[in-house]
Amino acid sequence: MSKHPIRALSLVAFVVVGVLLVLWWSVQRGERPDVSGGMAGKAARSTASDVRELRLGLNIAAGSALHAAALRFAEQVGEQSKGKLKVTVFPDQQLGSDDQMLEMARSGKLDLVLTPTAKLSSAIPAMQYADLPFYFASREELYAMLDGEPGRILLSKLNAIDLVGLAFWENGFKQFTANTPIRRPQDFARLRIRTMKSRIIAEQFEVLGAQAIPIDFHATYKALADGAVDGEENPLVAIVGMRFHEVQKHLTLSNHAYLAYVFSVSKSVFESLSPELREIIRRNAQELTVWERQETSRREAQFVETIRAAGVEIHTLTPEEREAFRKALAPIADKFGFEVGYDLLVKTDELRYLKQEQAPGGTVPRRAASPWVVGIDADFSMRSAQGGGAIYRGVQLAVEEINASGGVQGVPLQVIGRDHATNAQSGRQNLERFAALPSLLGVVGGVQTAVIMDELEDIHRLKIPFLIPWGTGRGLVEHGYRPNYTFRVSISDTLAAPFLLERALRTGGRVVVLLERSAWGRSNDEALKPMIDKLPAGRVEIEWFNVGDAGTEARVRAIMASGAGAVVLVANAVESQKIVQAMARQEKTLPVFAHVGLTSGDFWQTTQGALRRVDLRFVQSILLDDAVAHPRFRKFLQHYRERYALGRDEMVPSLIASVHAYELTHMLARAARQARGDDHAAVRSALESLHAYPGVLRDYNPPFTAERHDALERGQLRLARFDARGRIVSAE
Repeated sequence: MSKHPIRALSLVAFVVVGVLLVLWWSVQRGERPDVSGGMAGKAARSTASDVRELRLGLNIAAGSALHAAALRFAEQVGEQSKGKLKVTVFPDQQLGSDDQMLEMARSGKLDLVLTPTAKLSSAIPAMQYADLPFYFASREELYAMLDGEPGRILLSKLNAIDLVGLAFWENGFKQFTANTPIRRPQDFARLRIRTMKSRIIAEQFEVLGAQAIPIDFHATYKALADGAVDGEENPLVAIVGMRFHEVQKHLTLSNHAYLAYVFSVSKSVFESLSPELREIIRRNAQELTVWERQETSRREAQFVETIRAAGVEIHTLTPEEREAFRKALAPIADKFGFEVGYDLLVKTDELRYLKQEQAPGGTVPRRAASPWVVGIDADFSMRSAQGGGAIYRGVQLAVEEINASGGVQGVPLQVIGRDHATNAQSGRQNLERFAALPSLLGVVGGVQTAVIMDELEDIHRLKIPFLIPWGTGRGLVEHGYRPNYTFRVSISDTLAAPFLLERALRTGGRVVVLLERSAWGRSNDEALKPMIDKLPAGRVEIEWFNVGDAGTEARVRAIMASGAGAVVLVANAVESQKIVQAMARQEKTLPVFAHVGLTSGDFWQTTQGALRRVDLRFVQSILLDDAVAHPRFRKFLQHYRERYALGRDEMVPSLIASVHAYELTHMLARAARQARGDDHAAVRSALESLHAYPGVLRDYNPPFTAERHDALERGQLRLARFDARGRIVSAE
């Protein structure tokens, strides 16, 4: 018995009251008491204040495969986060249209969203990748691309619009329906086909001889029923869901394109989560991809039976019929190469080549039937992506011509591109990968002087014939490496810098030379010094600037205030754009004489307004005007326009890059014939001793010698400008 009964009773009462308070608090929070004296799920559940509620919006109806996968995602994320994340799914556009949900996600007002790639393509044109008709050989190949490096490239582009791409889900592959059988490309002739608003999709049907008629999705049934259109394309879920099969007589199971959905998360929301919670979201979105696709495929089998039961005749394309469609529509990928992105297209081609050539052990052995590879190491994704794409087109045109005439020594050539994204380390890795191919003939490189300068050691260590269609630095072909493996058909700084300064001096005033602080800028500085040293002091002033310099406006104002009479500009497309736009905002402007670099990007598209005020002229090696007097160039242009479905008056992107690359590829093929094989040392020697070559730019007699690895001369330089349509024409 305690010596202090009152104190003991007080302690017991305090404990009882405390337990009752805990029980009451647990009831208020929705937890149930645990018989062991704790709270059930205490270790597995978070407090209410710790729970992060996320909303997931999608346009498709409840009960669909996409919706079922979204519900699984919500459940698994909740379980794996131990209740810290609670995802609520809103199907059927409950939160708004696709465009509205997309804008909400970009601004952080919606957490997660599943968006059709078509709805993203206006902001990210590369999202049209899966729309390319008959571009993928099979479902398996498309899945491999979207789940592999091309898909990662594509998802990374969402960062530009404040989204984080997680995975590609689907609404299925698209099929054809019509009132007549569709088995061959010519079956589309004169048919009226309903499409969504898309240039690629419209082009697909127009190439096949049909008339593409854009009609709202929800108005399609009536258009088909009334006979306003003869057919359409959609996944099976849409065909059955919208009852299109009730007003169409034929279904062709073509799997010709893919209706992908991008699973993405708001960037601001994602960055506000812990790394552990981010990983749970990313992992579940990716792991459920396979289940969602399988569920879509399972339901498609049921949809086919529903369509068949309605009396629709169903056709499945044979491999031969698919190949006929593939050949007919193959040019579409090339026509839209700059929109979709050559970084995606060249990566897809490379992966196909490796899969085809790889042995079971993962190596790429030399096979008797293997084509010889012409590699391209260029920028396909950053500030000079247009120049890289133009180089690719030039090589592609030449290779197709060479193969059409029997290849080289009876061996066909194949183009394989790799993106260095203006990064020298990536370029050096590209060279290592090319060198590992036993069938490599040579590599075409561009655009940046700085990247190629850093690659020179690897080029000569690996003994790779390296051809330069766009890279103007003097040291790219004039260096200490022996034997010399670099050959150039391009404007060089040694020729271009004095040419531009000479034109600028004709204005009569003091000239300011703006040089990018890089290997390219230093190359131009070296080329100008002998000329400047002969001029009166102060006649020419050199100013250096850094790429990404925030002081462009102040620099231009200072130049204007200094009384200069003209500017010589050595800058890439992005920096040139900033400088010209800053000058256009001044009360007075100066004539600008620019190096070739600004034509490697979308300079005209972004600067055409400023060019109404600024007199900009720049150096080129060939102009559209030259086609009148030069039959070989006229033939090249005609072939180019036909190959890439370009109108007669449309701008040719970075024309000189395509022409230079075309010339070099033909020279490489001639060297391989002369060397009687693809031995790199023999091909290199043959390039130095080639016979006369009648090219597009000029008659090369010969193109190179042991002492001279530059094929162009000063007489090839032209002063050019942009016309009102963005075409490059003479400014002389």
